[in-house]
Formats: sequence, C-alpha cells, structure tokens
Amino acid sequence: MSDFDPLLRERLIAYRNDVVTQVAGPGPDHARHLLRRRRRMTAVAVAAVAVVLVVAPVVANAALRDDRNPPVPAESVEPTAPPTSAPPTPTATGSPSTTTSPPSAPDGRISRAQLLATRVDLPSWPSNLAEQGCTTSKVRLKTNATDLFVSELANDAFRYGDVDDDGAVETLAVVSCRYAEASAKQVVAFDRNPDGRIVTLGRVVRTGDGFDDVLAVEIKQNGSVEVRVADIVPCCGIPTYLVRAQVRTYRWDGERFGQTDGPTAFGKDPRLTDLRLSMSHELVDVPGADTRRKLTTVFTVTNAGPLDVPQMAFQSIDVGERAGGDWSKCDPNPAPQQYVPSCLLPGVPAGESRRYTFVQLVPGKPGADAHIRTFEVEHYDAQDRPWPDLKPTDNRVRSPIPL
Repeated sequence: MSDFDPLLRERLIAYRNDVVTQVAGPGPDHARHLLRRRRRMTAVAVAAVAVVLVVAPVVANAALRDDRNPPVPAESVEPTAPPTSAPPTPTATGSPSTTTSPPSAPDGRISRAQLLATRVDLPSWPSNLAEQGCTTSKVRLKTNATDLFVSELANDAFRYGDVDDDGAVETLAVVSCRYAEASAKQVVAFDRNPDGRIVTLGRVVRTGDGFDDVLAVEIKQNGSVEVRVADIVPCCGIPTYLVRAQVRTYRWDGERFGQTDGPTAFGKDPRLTDLRLSMSHELVDVPGADTRRKLTTVFTVTNAGPLDVPQMAFQSIDVGERAGGDWSKCDPNPAPQQYVPSCLLPGVPAGESRRYTFVQLVPGKPGADAHIRTFEVEHYDAQDRPWPDLKPTDNRVRSPIPL
C-alpha cells in the first residue's frame, strides 16, 4: 500500500482493524450494530477525497477475504448521495447549433427628398413616349418640370405599406412624363435593398392601359393597392364633368403587380347618345345692288338614342346676316361656355327627328378669307353643358359654298 497517500493509508488501516476485530458473526443484531457504526464512519469518509470512495470498499473486501472469516449477510442500506456539483459542460463539436430568426426585410419608407436625391430605374413608358424621350434608366426625377418628355415626380402624396408581404414597409409614388398639356402617369413601388439603397420594386399600373389618368392611390391593410383611375384627362379644353372614375385593385404576386378586383374597362359612356345631322340648302341672288345672296339651309337632326337630349346646339352655322327661319327659337342667353354655340335649341327625344331652317344673307362673291366650313350639331344638358357624341362623324356636314 506504499502507493497510497499516508493519510489515506492511515484511514484504511483503521477501517480494516475496526472491521476485523468487531466481526461478531452472522446475525441481525450484529448487522444492525455494524450499520450504526458504518453510518458514523460515513461522516469521516465524506470529508476525504473522491478516490477514497472508490478504493476503500475494494481494500476492505480484500482484507476480509484474507481473514477467511465468513462474510456478514448484506442488508439493504440507502446509499449516501455524493456531493452535489454542477453538471459538466459538454465539449462543443463543430459550429454551435442555434436557432436564429431570418433577417428582417429593409425598411422601404422613403421620403420625397430622398427619392429626388437619387437616381432610379423606372418601369417602361408606352413606346411612343419612350421614343420621344421619356427615360427609364438611372433617372434623376424632377418636380414641376415644364419641358416635354421629362420624367418627373408628381405632386401626389406618397403612400406607405407592406405591398410585397415581406414584413417591411414599401413606398408608392406617382411618376409622370409630360407629352403635351397632359402627362402620362404610372404608380411605382419603391423599396430598399439590404445595403439601404433605393430600388424599384415594380409598377402597379400606368395610364394608357385602359384609362388616361390616375386620381388617387391607397394601400389597404392586406397589402393590396387601390388605384382610382379616370377615363380622360380634364385638360386641353376638356371639362372636368366629363370625367368618369373607377377604383381598381392590384396585388403583388412575387414578380409583378396584377389586377385582382374592380372593373377592367370603362366601356361606353351611359350619359351619351347618338345625334345625326343632314342638310339641304338653297342659294339665290338678292334683288338690288348690294350683290348679296340669300342662303337657306335646312338641317335635319335625328336622335338615334339611347338617350333623350335636353337641349341641342348648332355650331359654326352663323356665317352671315340673320334673315329669318328658326333663328328666333335660339336661346338668347346660354350659360357661359368656352365655345358659345351658334344656336341653342330644345332637345330631340331618342328615336325622333326635327327639322330646322336658317336663312342668312351672304356675300355674292366669296371674300379672301372664305372657306368651306363644317356645320355641327351637339348634345347639351339642362345646365347648357356640351357632351360628346357616341358617333361624332355623323354629327357634321360641310357648307355648300366657301363662306
């Protein structure tokens, strides 16, 4: 036992002597006596180093075998628990396996100033505008541009929302390109890439795709985009009351925006009807020395429907001195309009016709500025406002002589 620590050797000898000298032979009384002594010994053994707990029973058994005394019958005894210690830290092998959340999408909220301060790639314009100069590559957007065919940021308010379902906000803006008094428009979704740079997600919709104007844009809670569109642009002499509006809904499908709700076309305007005009005329000399002639024109107006017209007007027929006929039936004080009609008269019901005769004195010989004129009939409402015709080509006739 020279290999053991002296202290350990001393404790083993004491343990051996105690066991050998105190053996009293088999029996329950002896077992209980031995159990009480072993429990007292436990207090000493716990203070020893851990190896004592391993080696001591082995040495004791060997000593008993050497003594050749019969063994003491075993009794079930609750073992003493070893000292509590923290569980060992496992050695890591390879990369640690941790559960991480996917990186969040970049914040695509972009201000007006930020968008104007960078160059962006725009979705394509209609081919005719692109040929004229409405650019799309690395465009520096302008505001309130007066030049034609310049891509600019419209004055419409920006809209913010998660339109591509990535958990982050994107920015919707209206971009325009002026081609005359009006402008082409498109609703564009802008975002940021992981580096924070402004990029173009895609076009929601543009004019020329079944409508001519964008009136408003909204982002709904589910990420869909509602666009209020109009069939015409109220410019260039076109009054605002003629505009028809629709709300169409669009949704991002992972690659592009497509329409998911709302009408897809305007169709015929239910407020319009089809007037038709025909004419006959008579031109005779006027007796006297003023070399004038009398022009009598008879117009036939047919309303082919589907609507009654409250009023109707003749345009450009006032070419000489009024000399009789139905001039007296014209409204003397029509409401002010951009183009004052030659004669405003009560309307024609759908499916009916009316004849109107106008007599005028015109020069006997055409003057230097005389030309073949176009006479026209037009639908007016009760507020003295003109309306387009379903078939405007049959609303017109040409003057018989240069006037």
